[in-house]
Amino acid sequence: MKDRYDYLVIGSGLAGLYTALLASAHGTVGLVTKDELTDSNSYNAQGGIAAVSDTEDLPENHYEDTMVAGRGLCDSPSVDILVHEGPERIRELIAMGMHFDVTESGELALGLEGGHHRRRILHAGGDATGRLVTSFVLEQVKKQERIEMVPHCSLVSLIVSGGNVCSGVRCWNFREDREAVLRGKNTVLACGGAGAIYGRSTNPSTTTGDGIAIAYEAGCAIEDMEFIQFHPTAICKEGCRPFLVSEAVRGEGAHLYNLAGERFMLGAHELNELAPRDVVAQMIDRQIRREEKGYVYLSLKHLDPDKVKSRFPTIYAKCLEYGIDMCDRIPVAPAAHYTVGGVRCDENGATGIGGLYVCGEIASTGIMGANRLASNSLIECMVFAGRVVRDSLKRLESGNAAKPESCGKVRAGFRDGAAGLFSESGLCCNHDNGKRYGGFRKEVSRIVDEYAGIVRDGNGLRKGLSELDALEKELTFSGAWSENEVYSRMCMNLIVTARLIMEGALYRKESRGCLFRSDYPHEDPAFRVHTLQRKGHPIESRDVK
Repeated sequence: MKDRYDYLVIGSGLAGLYTALLASAHGTVGLVTKDELTDSNSYNAQGGIAAVSDTEDLPENHYEDTMVAGRGLCDSPSVDILVHEGPERIRELIAMGMHFDVTESGELALGLEGGHHRRRILHAGGDATGRLVTSFVLEQVKKQERIEMVPHCSLVSLIVSGGNVCSGVRCWNFREDREAVLRGKNTVLACGGAGAIYGRSTNPSTTTGDGIAIAYEAGCAIEDMEFIQFHPTAICKEGCRPFLVSEAVRGEGAHLYNLAGERFMLGAHELNELAPRDVVAQMIDRQIRREEKGYVYLSLKHLDPDKVKSRFPTIYAKCLEYGIDMCDRIPVAPAAHYTVGGVRCDENGATGIGGLYVCGEIASTGIMGANRLASNSLIECMVFAGRVVRDSLKRLESGNAAKPESCGKVRAGFRDGAAGLFSESGLCCNHDNGKRYGGFRKEVSRIVDEYAGIVRDGNGLRKGLSELDALEKELTFSGAWSENEVYSRMCMNLIVTARLIMEGALYRKESRGCLFRSDYPHEDPAFRVHTLQRKGHPIESRDVK
């Protein structure tokens, strides 16, 4: 493994893979991932990619749907970039050889999802779009000699100079049990959001907000973290892990019923079951709280079973595995799904630290507003991956790039009693702490589930923050705690991320998008602003562009 690259890309979802692929045309790339290369939200995405490809549709229509779903917090220039550059990225992907589903006449088969007023969702393999698109791009990545895969390396910190320039990262290689110090002229964080910090989530277990917390600790501004999108429909069955039931299922005509047999979305919104996700999730939560059963039903009884099986083979197979007949009805409940906010960046993915970029779910580009429009995430990855690489080239030409000086070889380390395994720079891994990490994570999940779920209030948020403070004290006063110990840092990342979510929600004294506060149940024009959190500073806000 090298220790110097032109580009360091952290994360192997679509944002990371596509950035690495585009960057490899201009230099060497180190592609660093926490686990396996296929462990990402992109890989698990079922619904599809939103981009205008029908001659009867227009980018302006996609723009309008995105702005409406974002509840007044979308930045217009960023949305304009997404809807106008997105179609070209799709054409490029198809030109590479990616096959999307087509109709019998050979035209792209377009789906309809929540918040969209027109069919514009491209899909592949029925409900396997994320897996097929991510796998396709991964195959292109593997063909590039200038891309080196660096799996099983967990990001620990950013290397930032006194001139506020990022020149690399420190990671822990769990496979080789050693520190890895990697240098790069450009560093791109594409390591996802924080959905898995919740107990009930559709995310891979690795998506716990480490990248967001690490960027915050390095001095980046974190924006709009109070907005956590809960997907309305994830399978809810005792003993089974939540499994996403795509928005596209409702797009094909499935209905929602409460346990009394009432179709409760009728009249709740002009689009009924296809209302934006925040509306549907809150309505389901209301039904669950009233009936105290933990779920409602998504009914497909009235749909053609053969079409259901062919259009949604992945979901159908998972339902069979769980002992559920998808062609009848599915017990569903909301689950944490998408981090709407993240690391603040400009329209090229550049952060406030020189040489450091963000792309994908970790990035707050201003596109999502207070609530992400369905299937906008994958196209955002592709559009902004290109903008990151183009901007980095301008930096290189201007002479402002970081200088990735060699940091020398990093040896495997030596044993030092109970303190764990040390590297030359002092980073260590205490594997006993690794055993404790699971219990610590469950406790953080309990706190955010209880106080920062779909419905929140000021008293609960303050209590949750107090419990996080107590948990931090317990952690830092324990004999196993060390700032240079990997699992100690991972535990602290959980606390930092949970605190960012809850403090942002406490600051925003209104309900907007996917943040609902029962003590402030309405939108307040005074809060039509983005929240900004910087380490060592009180929460600030910025105007919507």
